[in-house]
Amino acid sequence: MGHVNVGEGVRLAWRAWGEGSTTVAFIHGNLASKEWFELVARRLPRDLRVIGFDWRGCGDSDRPEPGPNYANYAMERHAADMLEGLDALGVGRCHLITHSTGGYIAALMELAAPGRFPRILDLDPVSPKGMAFDAAGRAVFEAMKSAKAVTRAVMASAAPTLFDPSSLTQGRAPAFLDPKSELARFYDRIVDQTFGVSDGVWLGTPFHLDRASATGGLTARMGEMKAERLIVWGEQDLWIPQADVEAMAAGLPNARLVKVPGVGHSMNLEAPDLFAGFVGAHLGGAAL
Repeated sequence: MGHVNVGEGVRLAWRAWGEGSTTVAFIHGNLASKEWFELVARRLPRDLRVIGFDWRGCGDSDRPEPGPNYANYAMERHAADMLEGLDALGVGRCHLITHSTGGYIAALMELAAPGRFPRILDLDPVSPKGMAFDAAGRAVFEAMKSAKAVTRAVMASAAPTLFDPSSLTQGRAPAFLDPKSELARFYDRIVDQTFGVSDGVWLGTPFHLDRASATGGLTARMGEMKAERLIVWGEQDLWIPQADVEAMAAGLPNARLVKVPGVGHSMNLEAPDLFAGFVGAHLGGAAL
């Protein structure tokens, strides 16, 4: 693991998996980190090298104090951070893998650097239109920030197939199907990591995604996003509506949508072997 300097003197943490000749950048989702790719990384084709960055405010990156309206945690700022991080590592053209809010950030990256990212794999992405959060939705993030039990319960809804379905009800603690598994220990570690994120992420991400949604986000510019995109959506996703990914696939020039039964919002955690297969099929052997 190392660090690179990006805008406003912020240091982003990064790490790489693999030593292949085809470089891919992983853009994680909200309240997450580069470590959300760890389980998939072990199963990658040998020709890939994946670089994961932590957003500012997340993981092992710096946590600058949020400014007014979380301006220094805007989605545009995260996109600029990722581009500057790649520049600092000497990475020019590369492919992208995204998860959740990382999909919106990747759309901004593509618009800022047309042609730099030939292929993009979006896993359960926030679409270019953004994502609306009403008062109740914002209150969920406030509650998560104040109590680890709430955070664990809400995050379980992002990977529901890992848990006993009867435990995913209000007022109950989510129970792992296999509590002694490596995956259960890994999940608990990333929940603990979530509690270190900045308020600029806890509260700034829903603020900015909601603001984007109110104005149509990037939908008017979807025709400019010409990367060859594979959108993978779990049919048990409790966060990203099916209508959003369908509209995204229909509106982008070179996008294909695959709906996967039996997984939720986080195939990278719920079914890493399966997701690694999608990575290999879409990005393995893809020349830059």
